Order: sequence, then C-alpha cells, then structure tokens
Amino acid sequence: MKLVVGLGNPGEGYARTRHNVGFLVADRVALALGAPFAVRKFAAELAEGRAGPERVLVMKPQTFMNHSGEAVGAALRFWKLGVDDLVVVHDDLELEPFRVQLKIGGGDGGHNGIKSVNAHVGSREYARVRVGVGRPPPMMDPADYVLGHFKRAEDAEVEASVERACDAARLCVELGAAKAMNQVNRRQRAAE
Repeated sequence: MKLVVGLGNPGEGYARTRHNVGFLVADRVALALGAPFAVRKFAAELAEGRAGPERVLVMKPQTFMNHSGEAVGAALRFWKLGVDDLVVVHDDLELEPFRVQLKIGGGDGGHNGIKSVNAHVGSREYARVRVGVGRPPPMMDPADYVLGHFKRAEDAEVEASVERACDAARLCVELGAAKAMNQVNRRQRAAE
C-alpha cells in the first residue's frame, strides 16, 4: 500500500491558491484512480484506489497546512506503512513557477506543511513531488504570496503542472521513488 498526500488548506477561500497545489494534484491522482474522496479519517479526506496491483490511498489533510503531519503520521502508524510508502505533493517557492521535480528527503525550505510532516513522521526520507510556484515579488511577504490565487492567465500552466505532478506521484507508486525520480526529473530537463 502507498499513501499519496497532497498538502493544502481546507475551505473554498484557499481553493486554487499557490499553497493548495498539493490538493489540486491529490484531486487529479484520485480522479486518475477512479477513487472518490469518500472517507474522512485522521482529520483528512481519503480516497482509495489501485495502480496496477498496488493499493493507493490519496489523502488531503483537513487540519490546515501547519498541522498536516498529524494526519500523515496517524495514517502511517494505522496502516503500518514506512516512509518508503509515502509520497507528499506540495508547492515550492524555490522552484520556478510550474516546474515539477521529484526528490527524496532534504530540508523543509521553510514550508510549514513539510515541517509538520517531518515532525510527525520522524523522518525526512520520503518522496516529495515539488510543484514550483516561484518567489514572491520584492517586498511581498512569502506567506501572502503562497496564499494568493493563481492568475486566470496562468490556468493552462497550472493544469499542465498539475498533470505532470500527478504523473510523478503515479510513477512513484508504480516504480518506486528512485526510479521515478530519474524519469520525472529527466523529462523536466528535456522540456527546458
């Protein structure tokens, strides 16, 4: 079993903000698996499907970003999963807008959702699908920037990056993070 977690904030006011790109990807992964978000457990919405022989749970924590790890840690313990079974999808200020990159481990980059996951999982060594949102304009608070909405003119780029991130998460589940990382990051470099 694999657990794919999209990080975001619950509520309509946060929909389609930069910080909620993880939720957009989780929705796309669930759709690709034909799995509705029909279960509420661990203060999260859950969808369950299959990717080939692999059982896949898709999670959207409903605890707000800074406490996302509570739901993730509880789910890993309940299903007795390890960090190698975990894929977390999140926005990343350090990547240029709409770039998708897969990595295993690393720092939190100031991302409070990742800080929370690290604390509740007890490790940093899990797969991360990072979706770039770029840096805020000069003099703008990064918190205000990530909580800002994507511009309508960016809709096509948002959709394309969500699709690439969905593919990256699916490859993590099907091939394992190390092999998936090779494919995802090589494709990104080739597209540049």
